[in-house]
Amino acid sequence: MSSAYYISSSCVISDRVIYRNGLPVFSGEESPLPDLLISAYRHFGYQYLKFFKMDNLGKLGWLAAEILLSGGFDKNRYRPEEVGLVLSNAHASLDTDTRYYETVKDIPSPALFVYTLPNIVIGEISIRHGFKGENAFFVSESFDAGFIEHYVTRLVNNDILQACICGWVDVLGDRYKAALFLVEKEKRENSVTFTAKNLNNLYALQNG
Repeated sequence: MSSAYYISSSCVISDRVIYRNGLPVFSGEESPLPDLLISAYRHFGYQYLKFFKMDNLGKLGWLAAEILLSGGFDKNRYRPEEVGLVLSNAHASLDTDTRYYETVKDIPSPALFVYTLPNIVIGEISIRHGFKGENAFFVSESFDAGFIEHYVTRLVNNDILQACICGWVDVLGDRYKAALFLVEKEKRENSVTFTAKNLNNLYALQNG
């Protein structure tokens, strides 16, 4: 039997603006995505040197997860295997695949080849926070809130996970969007019920 679960926090990055729980927390100047990500990283004072080695998809997802989990999430409440990730996008790792292919004409770049799978962003977030729970990365034409709700609810209902980071992380050239949501069983201050409608409402803060 399904129970009510809750979106404890959200982070949306689109069109040079970063939102946390529906409120803008950073706005970048007109600049390419790599510059925006580094500016935001420095603005929030993060210290994680591996960030600079990631591809754009990895940086975007990692940064969104950092902001999502800031200000209240206590991972010590969970065992590592109780926290998982379910992400999706429209272009898989095509942004990096294309850049890697260009290097093949000369000398293939191992640094780019590492990121020619879209689920690597899940690995980067998991390593950073020590999460070891169920994870999956799906490719679809657009953000499918109904699918995400169904898939994550099944994992939590069956006690496979107690908490889950889910959502959308997509990059292709100068087009990008991240929309991550932290889902937990316990209702917290300012949390909203985990439904497809609420996922879509938060996702639509910016239509990037």
